[in-house]
Amino acid sequence: MGLLSFVREAGEKLFGRKDVEAAAADSGAAERLADLNAKAAAAILAYIGTQGLDASALSVSFDGATSTVTASGSVSDQATKEKILLCCGNVDGVEQVIDQLAVTHPEPEAQFHTVVRGDTLSAIAKHYYGNANAYMKIFEANRPMLGHPDKIYPGQMLRIPT
Repeated sequence: MGLLSFVREAGEKLFGRKDVEAAAADSGAAERLADLNAKAAAAILAYIGTQGLDASALSVSFDGATSTVTASGSVSDQATKEKILLCCGNVDGVEQVIDQLAVTHPEPEAQFHTVVRGDTLSAIAKHYYGNANAYMKIFEANRPMLGHPDKIYPGQMLRIPT
């Protein structure tokens, strides 16, 4: 994949985006920015763990100056890789995710869809599969990040499996 783009102002609020932006704008706050970057990376890694995704061979770093997360390491399958990347990017304050993850058992990549105002999983399923009733396929592909099919928000990126 390489690089994924996200909506910086949308997603889980895991760290203080405004604090990071202020430190990044202040040329004399390099040490404070490094500390905030480390805390943000730790929060994202912890979030991945709470989703039940195997993050044992995973490294996450955050650069507040560019709003970029880098995910590196190894995962067992393509679906886990994609879910980890979405966990990294669907975070308030993250604009890009650099994918440096290796997959032990490669599979075809899924498509991605950025939710816009008025989207529903049914409408997204109709667009990608031609069948609105296939929304559960999208819901299941995005579990555990999605807890309910009606709980999606504008700016959120979703996996659309083949």
